[in-house]
Amino acid sequence: MVLVISGLVILSALLRTVLNWLAGNTLARLVHRQVVADLQAAVYSKLQYLGFRFFDQQSTGAIINRATGDIQAIRTFVETVLIQTLVTFISLVVYLSYMLLIDVKLTLACLATLPVLWMACIIFSRMVHPEYLKNRDLFDRMILTLVECVQGVNVIKGFAREDEMGRRFRAENQAVRRQKQRIFWRVSIFTPSIDLLTQVNVAVLLLYGGKLVIDGSIPLGAGLVVFAGLLQQFSNQVSMVAQIANGVQESLTGAGRVFEILDAPLGVSSPKEPTLLVRCKGDVHLDQVSFDYVAGESVLKDVNLHIGAGECVAIVGETGSGKSALLSLIPRFYDPSRGTVRLDGIDIRQLELQSLRRHVSVVFQESFLFSDTVAANICFGHPEASPEAMIAAAKAARAHEFIEALPQGYQTVLGESGVDLSGGQRQRLAIARALLTNPSVLLLDDPTASIDPETEHEILTAIESAIQGRTTFIVAHRLSTLRRADRIVVLEKGRIVQLGTHAELINQDGAYRRAAMLQMVDDESRRILALEANVVEALA
Repeated sequence: MVLVISGLVILSALLRTVLNWLAGNTLARLVHRQVVADLQAAVYSKLQYLGFRFFDQQSTGAIINRATGDIQAIRTFVETVLIQTLVTFISLVVYLSYMLLIDVKLTLACLATLPVLWMACIIFSRMVHPEYLKNRDLFDRMILTLVECVQGVNVIKGFAREDEMGRRFRAENQAVRRQKQRIFWRVSIFTPSIDLLTQVNVAVLLLYGGKLVIDGSIPLGAGLVVFAGLLQQFSNQVSMVAQIANGVQESLTGAGRVFEILDAPLGVSSPKEPTLLVRCKGDVHLDQVSFDYVAGESVLKDVNLHIGAGECVAIVGETGSGKSALLSLIPRFYDPSRGTVRLDGIDIRQLELQSLRRHVSVVFQESFLFSDTVAANICFGHPEASPEAMIAAAKAARAHEFIEALPQGYQTVLGESGVDLSGGQRQRLAIARALLTNPSVLLLDDPTASIDPETEHEILTAIESAIQGRTTFIVAHRLSTLRRADRIVVLEKGRIVQLGTHAELINQDGAYRRAAMLQMVDDESRRILALEANVVEALA
């Protein structure tokens, strides 16, 4: 019998080893290959479709942290909290059942501390939850500092601020560490407190259980000794509650931040029954449009503007007058607070979003390029474009020559954000990228802002050929750009204060003429203004 029992014990140990290996392997495959990977893909996909307002309200550090560290917190929840809770629950039920079979009164006496334990878990959770939230915010700030230090390395080194930025990062790192210590301090009190409560049960067992043995109510060996073993195992599982409670707060804090992204409203999306814009003439009408980034602080106010198909309109105004905001409404990066934007007579909110943006191309003021080949960057908006069409777009943007001079030509892999190109070269690639999609509406947000005079001439020549047959909006300040527009819109504090041709506005006393006077220091602008007899007389 002893040999049989010994063999069964060894067999049980081997079986437990195999089951543990299978459970660990299955759990790792479930968590790392499915849960984490699927969540990361879901978060990234949702970020692609969220509106600009979401990114206006979230820092880069917070978004990166949510897509990486907070998703790992969900992994911890599955591995530590979910599985351990299941194991603990089953174990407690089994141990409790056996204890009740031995003696109900003794079981109830030994477990009298459970309500206290339950209250302790609730109090601990309420205390530690805001601490975990604050810790994630501090970690977001530290990640943001790291991102800014990497992106702004030129500025930091240019002003010799390496030591100061190092101290700033260390200070924020210390803030995270101190916050973690506050959490650990609470955990270090809570866990021993739970252990103390479980040891109280042993004292009750010795006192009350001993009396029951003396009275002959339960036997010593099959009763008290067995019950003591069960109570010890039960207490060990109860002690796991402290770890589970802490793990729940830590993981749910991260999970909540992840699901804030997954549950966030898209902001700008296609209607349930959208209108597909198959062909687009490019007629744009802004009817009583007002817009604000922050509620109550209007950037555009009651803007009325009708641009016919194929017309080129320049938008000019001081910084903060609403130029870029006006452009962002046309491809529906934002929806107006009031009023309507129509394209070919259709409210753009009724259009299928992707079909709208296929007909509108944008060249932003700060051109962003991906860490990919030059060809991939130009074809980003039209991946199916032929090599001939890509080269034609590059030539139209006056980019073909410098691309051919690169080590591998169009197959040259660019550094992060095109760091190995000049500002003018990046801008010309961005213009080529916009032209390749052959848009009906072209939006140029100050395309010559970062370009030298020689390159500016080439870009303006490219723009003149690009705007033929398409509606074009150009945000510009230089007269050399403005005079090429059919009409000029002058914005002041979100309102249109002047509208007309260059010749009309330059002869009117107003914001446009005052802005033109400021450019007299520019040789090309001086030559342009010299042709305006009225201006010359006025200066005399």
